[in-house]
Amino acid sequence: MISLVSSSVASLVALVALVALTPALAGYIVRSVLKGFGYLNQKKSEARRALIRARVRVEEEDYRSRRARQTASSKPSRLEEEDWETVDKDGGSSSTSSGDAKNYNDWAGIVGFFHPFCNAGGGGERVLWAAVDAVQKRWPKAICAVYTGDHDVDKATMLKNIERRFNIQLHPPTVVFLYLSTRRYVLSSTWPHFTLLGQSIGSLIVAYDAFTLLVPDIFIDTMGYAFASALSHYLFPEVPTGSYVHYPTISTDMLESLDDASGSKGLNSGAGKGWKGVAKKRYWHAFAQLYGWVGSTIDVVMCNSSWTSAHIQSLWLPARRKRGIQYQAASVVFPPVAVSELETIKIDLKSEREVRQPAILYIAQFRPEKNHQLILHAFARFLKQYNATAESRGSKDPKADSESDGNSSRSPQLILIGSVRHQTSDETHIYNLRLLAHELRIRDNTTFLCDANWPTVIENLRKSSIGVNAMWNEHFGIGVVEYQAAGLISVVHDSGGPKQDIVVDLDDEGATGFHATTEVEFAAAFEAALALPEEEKLAMRLRARKSAQRFSGQQFEKKWLCEMEKLVELQVKRTSA
Repeated sequence: MISLVSSSVASLVALVALVALTPALAGYIVRSVLKGFGYLNQKKSEARRALIRARVRVEEEDYRSRRARQTASSKPSRLEEEDWETVDKDGGSSSTSSGDAKNYNDWAGIVGFFHPFCNAGGGGERVLWAAVDAVQKRWPKAICAVYTGDHDVDKATMLKNIERRFNIQLHPPTVVFLYLSTRRYVLSSTWPHFTLLGQSIGSLIVAYDAFTLLVPDIFIDTMGYAFASALSHYLFPEVPTGSYVHYPTISTDMLESLDDASGSKGLNSGAGKGWKGVAKKRYWHAFAQLYGWVGSTIDVVMCNSSWTSAHIQSLWLPARRKRGIQYQAASVVFPPVAVSELETIKIDLKSEREVRQPAILYIAQFRPEKNHQLILHAFARFLKQYNATAESRGSKDPKADSESDGNSSRSPQLILIGSVRHQTSDETHIYNLRLLAHELRIRDNTTFLCDANWPTVIENLRKSSIGVNAMWNEHFGIGVVEYQAAGLISVVHDSGGPKQDIVVDLDDEGATGFHATTEVEFAAAFEAALALPEEEKLAMRLRARKSAQRFSGQQFEKKWLCEMEKLVELQVKRTSA
């Protein structure tokens, strides 16, 4: 009897142990299978890897040969003279200390940048290309492989677009473009229902597509597809992963917006009503937990603003600590802005009177979340009041006395500048915006500039008085920093990065712009900014320019390379272990 009881107890203990170990055992099996797939994938891509290196060597020799001929016949270009001569001689940029073994100055690995929409021309793309530029200067022997779905743009055209849009000149031989065939799976239109989960699953498909093309030595997601980095972690544990987060896929603000009754908190504002709303809340909360687990697998995390960092920390940090990730906290790496180039724009009384016009400038991609509609409505309200005030002063046509009364009497203009992702939805969106401008009777005072080049952007920054941004919880706002560097008075949405990081009071010197939320508030801010006395306008413009120094390209490069060195060190340690 005692023997029977002992046997039963032993069986029960064994059963409990098996149940307890089953999740861990299942997890171990899944990880092993994924690692096996990764190993086979690496073996298959070795030939392509060797081919890429051979092609880079050929292009490098051809580039140096052409540069030698150019140098013999004429003065070298700025890029060759200032950047690459320094790199060739010193083996790295001056922003990092030389002689320190941990800097791995001769590192010659392949950095894979996961950015399926690299030709989009927005702020995220500026970050990508500035990052590639920094890596090229810091590690001249490294190869920067960019995974893209832009099949309609070849390498030469892409590099020209980068220089035209962002004034960034890359070293062509060590930039490689790998063309994805599955980009459609990360489009929101592909997933009309359960879009967050669908796009995340889609990013896994696209990432696997990328890995079949090439397995890099370091994998960096620069678009915000955290699931892609997680897949890399499980397929290739020895490959360090990095993520530059522009905007959390889901945030507590998004969850709160479902219960917002004002309708001013993004595209899903007030969508939590009824049984569908309750279901959506539960779905979003479940996805937030999944998103936190995914973020715990990434080695190095960078965020573009304090707002983004706060949300990423709340979602990812607990799981990262539990997993024991070496670099647990996310770093804030502000996006690069062409601050030094824009400082050529003069800020003085003469420019205020002769160059600046009562123009309101909005630089943003033509996408629904940028909320161009709000600005069109606010501008229509402001213009109506402006014209009524002008008429009450005896001027039936505000344009008529622009010759005699200076810039202040010119009719205000709204200038919308932005790139277009050549998709039907975006083109339809622009058409609807033009239609709205017509319906609001501000068509003659509104200008749309699609895919404008950099000189056009600078010219409009030079002549405009106000820079506006209307996106709710804009993750950062590169355009807003450009406004500040150019001396514009900013009027931004009272949320996100523009509120927390950019349009802030400069120490004890005063404000650098205005915040607004509603149509009425934006219209009032336009009126208040244009009504400022000349001296106060100049003072605010100068404060804004001083504030913009925090977001220069040099500051970005310094912080980016600091994070990159962590990834390079991890890669060297893992491959040599």
